Amino acid sequence: MSTQQLTRNQTLVYQALEKAEGPLSAYSILDKLRDHGFRAPLQVYRALEKLLEFGLVHRLESLNAFVACAHPQHDCCNHGTVAFAICERCGHVREFHDHSIDHRLEDWAKAQGFKAEKTTIEIRGLCAQCRV
Repeated sequence: MSTQQLTRNQTLVYQALEKAEGPLSAYSILDKLRDHGFRAPLQVYRALEKLLEFGLVHRLESLNAFVACAHPQHDCCNHGTVAFAICERCGHVREFHDHSIDHRLEDWAKAQGFKAEKTTIEIRGLCAQCRV
């Protein structure tokens, strides 16, 4: 999905996430966009719902927050497991993919007769800068 095809609200929410230093909750996004006419959480949630559908943003389940996709041009949602390393100290989030993990999880699911719909891995700890 091209960002040129987004609605005004979707574009503003996406830009807020792109500029953010770390993950943002829907209410943090709302606060950042009040000057742009956002008044209700529903405006943010509707935009986020579509951005998630388009694969432009990800929801971090453990933080109940959102980040812009680091690889939107690669269609993250359709090429395997999305994994995030989340720093507990500074809040930095690093998105990555590891196809060997994809294969291991696929093998496990197949052996169990399980049909996975979505797989997201969140690793919490300290980034290299915060460990120093």
